[in-house]
Order: sequence, then C-alpha cells, then structure tokens
Amino acid sequence: MKDQLVNSKKTMGRAVARGMTLIEIMIVVAIIAMVAGGVAVVAIPKMKEAQIKTTQTAARVIRNAVSQWQLAENEFGTCPTVSQMIDDKVLDSGQNTDDPWGEPFVITCEDDEVVVSSSGPDKKKGTKDDISIPQGAQVED
Repeated sequence: MKDQLVNSKKTMGRAVARGMTLIEIMIVVAIIAMVAGGVAVVAIPKMKEAQIKTTQTAARVIRNAVSQWQLAENEFGTCPTVSQMIDDKVLDSGQNTDDPWGEPFVITCEDDEVVVSSSGPDKKKGTKDDISIPQGAQVED
C-alpha cells in the first residue's frame, strides 16, 4: 500500500512538472500562422470575385426596376432615381442600393437604353474596373 502511494505521488509529480516548452508553443503558433496565411491567399481573391458578382446582380435588379418604373409611369424618356423607385415601391426599401464598396449605383437612360453602373473596387469612374449593366455600355459623365 505504501509503495502504491509513493508510486502515485511520483507519477503525479511528473505530470505536474511536465508542460510545454517555449519551442513547442512557437512551433504551434508558426503552424497556425501558416494555415491562416494559406486561407487568406485563397479567400481574398474569392471575396473580390464575389463582390463583383454581387455588384453585377444588384445592377441587373436595379436596371429591371427602372424598366418596370418606366412602364408603370409611361415615362420612357425620363430616368428615375433610386429614391423615386423606392417611393413608388418598385424597389424594396430594405434593398441595398449601394455597391459592395459603399458607392451608390449610377443610373443613366439614353434613348431606349438603361445603364446601371458602379465605379468598381477602386471607387474611381472611368477606370478599367468599372462595372456596368449591360456589360460594355459606356457611362457618360
């Protein structure tokens, strides 16, 4: 019985004395940092791609709403604002009318063509990253 008690104290003492060294902790932190870096390398381009697709979809929704507004109001020559379409209940008031970068969409109506555009990730008009629906349409200032 006495031998068992001594053995269990020795085992318990070793378990308490045993811990993680600084090197082991640094290795674990380095592994976690490498995994996080790998995720960031993959996730950031996918996030940018998703923002562009979201912008294109939102611009299509607004463009369709402009067409509906023009049909309902019988004003094919005029171009509504987003607030007019919300007031006339063509657009849902809870819908986000800004692009993912926080800039408002620009609606232009020329002839029979409605163009909805965003200045894109750089927030500057007239650059190559601008997004417009229909694609390839040029927005006049």
